[in-house]
Amino acid sequence: MIGIFGGTFDPIHIGHLRLATEVAEALGLDRVQLVPAAIPPHRGEPLLDADTRLELVAESIADDPRLVLDDREHRRAGPSYTSDTLAEFAAEFPGEPLVLLMGMDAFNGLPDWHEVDRILESAHIAVATRPGARAQGTAREWLEARRATAEDLPGAAPGRIVPVEITRLDISATGLRALVDQGRSLRYLVPEPVVRHFTCG
Repeated sequence: MIGIFGGTFDPIHIGHLRLATEVAEALGLDRVQLVPAAIPPHRGEPLLDADTRLELVAESIADDPRLVLDDREHRRAGPSYTSDTLAEFAAEFPGEPLVLLMGMDAFNGLPDWHEVDRILESAHIAVATRPGARAQGTAREWLEARRATAEDLPGAAPGRIVPVEITRLDISATGLRALVDQGRSLRYLVPEPVVRHFTCG
């Protein structure tokens, strides 16, 4: 099974890497493709340009064979929609189960994503949960109707949803950007390549 973990990664941080690692371990994923969004459609202009974000992700996962940089959204023109990305993966790896990784906040917003039906038709969803995090509204209804376990995924049609409890790390890219604005250190919150970028940049 292939995990797909998209995001702006502005910047990539330890929370992203732990999420990818812990979900991969819990579900037995062969690898996780990290897919930086070149043009994120649901937020404003990133702090870091697309080339820099791509480079920092590559450097941050260079020594982890289970995590793989995927630059397809960087190469593709127009907004970086997850539905298009998953369709490309499904065409490239026919018959291979795909698992879209996301946190609970992203999952709660999933019903409003572009072409969400295509997303559910292309991949399973692994929702990284932490104590106190709860699915809400339509997302909660989907979780109740589509809930599965790791063992269910390999033989199931796409669209099953698996909650995976992970280590609680209260790190956010928004908070990190605030630290940058304040001239404060990011050390021990982000991979060393990101520390070097903001120290030397």
